[in-house]
Amino acid sequence: MSEPAVDRPSLGHILMRKDVLTGLLFMVFAAFGLWLSRDYPIGTAVRMGTGYIPRLLCWILLGLGALIALQGGVAKARGADLQVSVAGAWQPVVFVTGALVVFALTLERLGMVVAIALLCGIGAVAARALKPVETIVAAAVLIVLSWAIFIVGLGLAIPVWPEF
Repeated sequence: MSEPAVDRPSLGHILMRKDVLTGLLFMVFAAFGLWLSRDYPIGTAVRMGTGYIPRLLCWILLGLGALIALQGGVAKARGADLQVSVAGAWQPVVFVTGALVVFALTLERLGMVVAIALLCGIGAVAARALKPVETIVAAAVLIVLSWAIFIVGLGLAIPVWPEF
């Protein structure tokens, strides 16, 4: 009797899975954050230095990235849904990055409400499946939470509305 052929995915196919790429991206960002904060004093849990929380978050992101990449690497291939299509892979990267840049450039001049609305609107283009109502609700919730946390809670001097 002959053994049935086992169809094992190649390393290239495993590395092109969305979960693996996402985990690796998280790990790269975490490593970059750890490198940037290498000179910050850490302190202790009772008396935290300026580098304590950033480094803690980077270590958590590194661990989550490793778990996501590992999970994606051992998952059985279910076809094209796990694979990244190279042709359409740049649209989310471009629109999410663009949304963040527009947010950063408009926050001071146009205020938090308009900047967050633009962030959500431009970022929604990256996810083709989002409906306009979902985008509007997400923007409204994000605006209210940001206002409550940063303006009311922390008392930061961020303009809420455009100042002409």
